Amino acid sequence: MKQSVFGLVVALSLTACKEEPRGKMEPIPRPPGMKDAPPPAEAAPVAAAEPPVDPSKVVLRWKIAQGAPTSYRLDIERTGGAPASTEEDTRPKSARGKGKEKPASVAVALPGPVTYFMERTDSGDYRLRVIPVGRDANANADADTATLSERGFVLDGLQGATRNTATLVLELPRDAVGTGDTWSLGTELIRVEALGPQFQADQPERINRVKLASLTPADGGEQVATLEYDLSEKLAGKVLAKDAPPTSPARAAEEDAEADDSERPRPRATPEGSASAEVRITGRGEFLVKAGRWRSWEGTVTSVTKGGFPTAALQVPAGALKLRLTAVESPPTPTAQPQQ
Repeated sequence: MKQSVFGLVVALSLTACKEEPRGKMEPIPRPPGMKDAPPPAEAAPVAAAEPPVDPSKVVLRWKIAQGAPTSYRLDIERTGGAPASTEEDTRPKSARGKGKEKPASVAVALPGPVTYFMERTDSGDYRLRVIPVGRDANANADADTATLSERGFVLDGLQGATRNTATLVLELPRDAVGTGDTWSLGTELIRVEALGPQFQADQPERINRVKLASLTPADGGEQVATLEYDLSEKLAGKVLAKDAPPTSPARAAEEDAEADDSERPRPRATPEGSASAEVRITGRGEFLVKAGRWRSWEGTVTSVTKGGFPTAALQVPAGALKLRLTAVESPPTPTAQPQQ
């Protein structure tokens, strides 16, 4: 009897320990046929904040109002005399004195002195007109025209030396720049495509660097950005004989393999000598950041060819030149919009 009572007490104790705590919430079963609620929508991603503007950097842009063109005169002074011949005959002695005339130096037409008229169209686009000094600024037939970006990048409309010179004095950096930063210009000083099949070119050597040398304060909250220019291109190669088409080394080996032992080797182009060209440009300009215009700009262009280099490939004026850009205070207003 005592054992039965003891077992009953133990059983009741175990049952009491398994009781659920009071106040516990039980989920209410969903009525039959009711669909599950859609999951909560995710919160929209927060847009990344734009990086803060670096106070040590500036954005260089042309500031030209509609109806108020900005104009500059580019003066060009030849400092080394006309390049009558800068070529040196480096052909083998056996190839000289056989009635073959040495190629004459062909000077690229000078792009100036010219006046640059930068203006805003009714649509807000930037337009450049390049007028030879002494010509009527209202005569559209005498003008080379081009479209520009806000930073002076030539989009279209100019070619050769005219384009390179305008790029040199008008193009500004794409991004914000600080003291010591460098960037490149959209220039092509030697056009490899114009060399022709008789010239076997080596790998060109190029330097294309503009540097923000300093940022200095000026009156009225203005800042003066001093830019330094260092551009050069050098290209060398071999001039081939004109009495036979140029032959690659692989094609020459194939021709020798096809020829019989008793058959004379087929004629092929042979190098006459080496030829080269070098273009060097240096410059320095002071740009007013707030006003969006040049305070001063000066530079030099030097080009030298040797050994019969095809000077038609040069995309700058030949010889040694000094360039100087000065603002034109009262540019004439064109009577009609220039045609593209």
